[in-house]
Amino acid sequence: MFKLAHLSDPHLGPLAGFSLHQLLGKRATGYVNWRRKRRHAHDMDILARIVADIHAQAPDHVACTGDVAHIGLPNEFKTAVSFLDTLGPREAVSFVPGNHDAYARSSLKALASLLAPWSASDDGVAAYPWYRRRGPVALIGVSSAVPTLPLMATGRVGGEQIARTGALLDRARDEKLIRVILIHHPPYVGGAKRGRELVDAAAFEGMLKQKGADLVLHGHNHMFSLAWRPGPEHDMPIVGVPSASLGPLGHGELGTWHLLHIDGHAGKPQITLEQRGFEPDGTVMLRQTIALHAKPV
Repeated sequence: MFKLAHLSDPHLGPLAGFSLHQLLGKRATGYVNWRRKRRHAHDMDILARIVADIHAQAPDHVACTGDVAHIGLPNEFKTAVSFLDTLGPREAVSFVPGNHDAYARSSLKALASLLAPWSASDDGVAAYPWYRRRGPVALIGVSSAVPTLPLMATGRVGGEQIARTGALLDRARDEKLIRVILIHHPPYVGGAKRGRELVDAAAFEGMLKQKGADLVLHGHNHMFSLAWRPGPEHDMPIVGVPSASLGPLGHGELGTWHLLHIDGHAGKPQITLEQRGFEPDGTVMLRQTIALHAKPV
């Protein structure tokens, strides 16, 4: 049994250590949004309780699917380094970025350099898609994070990355591993509202339909979702996790994380999802359990 913890969209705070010239362009509107809404919506105490619950369940690996930042400031990624280190040893934690992490072009250098230890393949190369073998599982990290215009939160994978992801799915199949994809945006048509969607979702779906995967995990919407899409041998579950830090003043489900129990073998995995979340009484509890066993075509 392999236990994989999945959390997303912690939106770490508070913002600190920045200069006014860093708030030019899109960051200016993002900062206003943070001042008015996001700093109240995302509760770091709730996130701390979520992290404590993750440790209590003793997963074999932890996956964070992005949006550790608000407006992609360099100091936000320093905060993210400290946060990711609280989740476990670096070899036991994986990361893919979200749209808030790639908020501006000036975000990309710090994002890539500071978070490289959590977004590198087993050979040490930090690039997307990355490939990590952990027990019976192949983790494949895909980046949908690209800088966008103000008021936009779209994502894009790109043709080259889609092709390379397909090749890694082939590799994992040949190595007889259970294949799990990590991505920030919902990677299917209709997975997010206009202006927040993965713009090349149709192409990504087409690749998945041809290559197949056993589980796809994403964040972004701050809500739980479960979609099934056809693959060459069986339907594939695509699971969205809510924000790990959202409190009562936010819009969406209260802070939540998922624990995936992965058993069986390649081609016929047995996957069960435990949804665990913060409750108004201050505890983190099991909300529901869902079987995600692959459905043969």
